[in-house]
Amino acid sequence: MNIHEYQAKELLKRAGVSVPAGSVVINSDDAAKAASDIMNSTGTNAIAVKAQIHAGGRGKGGGVKIAKSVEEVKTFADGILGMTLVTHQTGPEGKLVKKVLVEQGIYYPGPSQVQEFYMSILLNRSTGRNMVLYSTEGGMDIEAVAEKTPHLIFKEEIHPMGIQPFQARRIAFNLGLTGKAYSQMVKFVTALYNAYIEYDATLFEINPVFKTSDDLIFAADAKVNIDDNALFKHADILDMRDFDEEDPAEVEASESNLNFIKLDGNVGCMVNGAGLAMATMDIIKLSGGDPANFLDVGGTANAQTVAAGFRIILRDTAVKAILINIFGGIVRCDRVAQGVVDAYKEIGNIPVPVIVRLQGTNAQEGKELIDKSGLKVYSAISLQEAADLVSKMV
Repeated sequence: MNIHEYQAKELLKRAGVSVPAGSVVINSDDAAKAASDIMNSTGTNAIAVKAQIHAGGRGKGGGVKIAKSVEEVKTFADGILGMTLVTHQTGPEGKLVKKVLVEQGIYYPGPSQVQEFYMSILLNRSTGRNMVLYSTEGGMDIEAVAEKTPHLIFKEEIHPMGIQPFQARRIAFNLGLTGKAYSQMVKFVTALYNAYIEYDATLFEINPVFKTSDDLIFAADAKVNIDDNALFKHADILDMRDFDEEDPAEVEASESNLNFIKLDGNVGCMVNGAGLAMATMDIIKLSGGDPANFLDVGGTANAQTVAAGFRIILRDTAVKAILINIFGGIVRCDRVAQGVVDAYKEIGNIPVPVIVRLQGTNAQEGKELIDKSGLKVYSAISLQEAADLVSKMV
């Protein structure tokens, strides 16, 4: 589950990670008041006004402004709130900004030079261990750093027992820090990794990690993803879910306990089992089609789940055909076939051809149910036969 920057910083602060003082608001008057409070409490004369959407690249799209006065904060908040912010991660349609984070400016004069670093924590799937990925080149796309200056990216693999003090020290050393900044970074890295474990995260990305001119370390930005399968342990984090930031089809799918990911193709897929779904998408592609989605209805498909799957797939106007691919292991094929027929009748007119491939327990009985239904549904036995039917119809 993705959360907003301000929510991520709330979690980090709770875990002892240093973050700038800030407040999230939904109108410019509240933004001005929050800025005044932050200026008075921190002594800063600069305030960041940051659009809150689930996407990166907000600054380049005009969604982050630095104000030098309360009046400027109000002006910037007026300009950002209600705008459709387009970044490289939102796509051309952009996202509507409904909230802004008003935050303490941390670029202030002092005895040393400010620095920006990159840091993320994620699973290294090749080793099965978490790793801290970090670089001296913060504040920019890590992909560009990896392409142009890969020697500036460091990796620290963490033992399952947790991050060790020597590893936190090595990270601070590799970032070129000394003195107070060094010790502050050691504390920062340790708290950040412990928070990653505590919250069952799948990704922490802090870009930039900021060293101030007086050698303090802050998470100036924060992207946090939480493992959906662990949310039952974190009711407070589950409450942070922002449905307005999610694809409506994916929201509907989650409410029906379906695993759905929208893609850009023209063939809707409804499959039981993640592995079979991947194979189905592969053979559609090899047969000249293009998958429009990943949809796993699980091992107990019935009329209700199939009907929900139909509705979700048909939200996409680019879909020209639907392929239902079911292996009858846990669930019998004739039961699924009856579910398809019932769901088809419940929804009414489905404007695209539906191809149903059944294999496994009672596959022949399921095929007969489909063939005798009188509906615009085509049955197939082999996966290749089903894919060939799809390619003819799109």
